[in-house]
Amino acid sequence: MRVGFGYDVHPLILGRKLILGGEVIPYQKGLDGHSDADVLIHSLIDALLGAAGEGDIGQHFPDNDEQYKNISGLKLLENIYKILKRKKLAINNIDVSVVLEEPRIAPFIMKMKKNIAQVLKISSEKINIKATTNEKMGFIGRREGAASYCVVSLNEDSD
Repeated sequence: MRVGFGYDVHPLILGRKLILGGEVIPYQKGLDGHSDADVLIHSLIDALLGAAGEGDIGQHFPDNDEQYKNISGLKLLENIYKILKRKKLAINNIDVSVVLEEPRIAPFIMKMKKNIAQVLKISSEKINIKATTNEKMGFIGRREGAASYCVVSLNEDSD
């Protein structure tokens, strides 16, 4: 078994869509970044790369490369899936915690799980997504940004 940990953070700004887990969440601000700034997917990618011993998201998708400008995190995740298959690694489970003061994302979690499960070709039952606030402390508490933490476990693929 292999275990990986991922973390991502982005500022919230006006004029961008808020995308988490590949879902557009209705809100007056969105996360700023070179790609779609989907902190949930980015932390998942880093956790998967860590467990696979394949570096980090910046090595695979540099933020100064124009081909990744505004790219969907789900599209990046497709590339990570190919790495896992090449290395004969199977996902055992995914556990994500998204930290943001608002909006409430609980109504969108099932859709997020479905998006991730579809890209990674696994059951959504292997994916857990939680949301919490920062209790009004720090930049997240001031509604200036969001963060995501992710832990994954991989097994040798028996296929």
